[in-house]
Amino acid sequence: MPTRAEVLELLDRGATYETVGEAFGIAPGKAYMIATGRPADGAPDGDQALVNPRAHNPTEKPVVVAWVRERARHELSSPESS
Repeated sequence: MPTRAEVLELLDRGATYETVGEAFGIAPGKAYMIATGRPADGAPDGDQALVNPRAHNPTEKPVVVAWVRERARHELSSPESS
């Protein structure tokens, strides 16, 4: 667990709570709490996003797109699709 001084040092260098969290292997909200002494989920200034960060949800995988295109090409070229 990083110390307050370690977290503040990175923040002073321009890091975000997200990058501080990545550097120490902790959640951004925990980095915020270490730096400020306040929980990120209770702050009125909109720090809730540090506690519940947006999940990574890729919308496109090349292998799936290629499979769908091949399947569509096959369906459109087969005699039973008419």
